[in-house]
Amino acid sequence: MRGALIEFMESFPIPVPNVILFQYNPETMTHTWTPAHSGGANTPGQNPSNPLAVTGPPEESFSFTITMDSNDTIADGSAVTAGLAELSGVYPRIAAMEMLLFPTAPPGGGLIGSVSSALGLTSSPPATQVPAAQLPTVLFVWGPGRIAPVRVTALTFTEKLYDGTLLNPIHAEAQLSLKVLTPPELQYVDGPLGTLANMAATYTSGLREALAIANLANAVESIAGMLPV
Repeated sequence: MRGALIEFMESFPIPVPNVILFQYNPETMTHTWTPAHSGGANTPGQNPSNPLAVTGPPEESFSFTITMDSNDTIADGSAVTAGLAELSGVYPRIAAMEMLLFPTAPPGGGLIGSVSSALGLTSSPPATQVPAAQLPTVLFVWGPGRIAPVRVTALTFTEKLYDGTLLNPIHAEAQLSLKVLTPPELQYVDGPLGTLANMAATYTSGLREALAIANLANAVESIAGMLPV
């Protein structure tokens, strides 16, 4: 089982997934939780506020490095993937991850919309300004127990080897930082993509709570071991 990033792009009649399957799973991963900001200090002359109150749920993030190598794809991949690797190295994988940082403004957003605009296939100018656009909806899939809607906050490539003809990268590493979207943020993901993102967040949150309850068995055993005989 391999991890993946799945970008959902608005299209007709249904959203089309852009699946970025990890060629190799990262060996290590940093999983960070940051508590939400507190209510702040009390202002003289006003009603005191609860200093322990927070403004929302904690923020969750992931950071890890994945490796890409076209030689292994050529040796072990299908005829289509091996042919693409021979022609372009790992650049298609790099380009697919780069598109996760480009804002979209549906309809016509995402990878398809960006390519259409670059080729001059759109007949009318965008109806919205760039600040109104949003980054694509991305699901970070790490096994059946962790499916989280995320936003890519940092992406760095280290290209190590190139082919001798077109200078396409054939071995590279990608350092990714992902921020998990909170329920207040998910309210602004519209349409069927928003429904899917909320379902993924609810599923992962529910599984986390179930596993925390299962850990109570360990807690009871630990407490019993601490009591004097």
